[in-house]
Amino acid sequence: MIRKHKISCLIATVIASALAFPAISQVTPAAPAPAASIASAATLNKADQKIVMNMAIANMAEVEAGKMAIEKTQNAQVKTFAQKMVDEHSKALGEVTALAQSKGVTLPTTVDAPHKAMAAKLNKLSGEAFDRAYMADAGVTDHTKVHAKLKGFEKKAKDADVKALASKMLPTVGEHLQMAKELSAKKPGMAK
Repeated sequence: MIRKHKISCLIATVIASALAFPAISQVTPAAPAPAASIASAATLNKADQKIVMNMAIANMAEVEAGKMAIEKTQNAQVKTFAQKMVDEHSKALGEVTALAQSKGVTLPTTVDAPHKAMAAKLNKLSGEAFDRAYMADAGVTDHTKVHAKLKGFEKKAKDADVKALASKMLPTVGEHLQMAKELSAKKPGMAK
């Protein structure tokens, strides 16, 4: 008798629970979007949006050129440099992407025309000619331009997060530039 009573109570509890959960899920409202993220997206001015897009393009270009170099070069030092570019610029691109998403900025999905032209030029080359061009164009020239742009971004950006990311990237790009210059100077024919 007691056993039948326990089973009846257990069944009643299960049925009551099953009926209660759908009711709870219907009453619970969806969480609204945080006001802070909406406000931060709305406050990013056009100049700062362009800075974020330029940082993304620069990182995408280095990743693409680095991947090409890894495939095409036979030089171990160039391959090591290229792998470092892929690794570190992929990480930086991830940071730019996260910033863009938090600020409501839609990033380009491809590099700009000058970087496409550089890639087309590199793609036609092989051997030492490729190595020299890769180190000169993607290594020294591009990092020189990006380093200068980041200094400008650091000064001109109005948004604190955009300014901070430009500042964070500056030493890494400077290190890449120095590495590219040293590598170009080591091997005969690698300097522009």
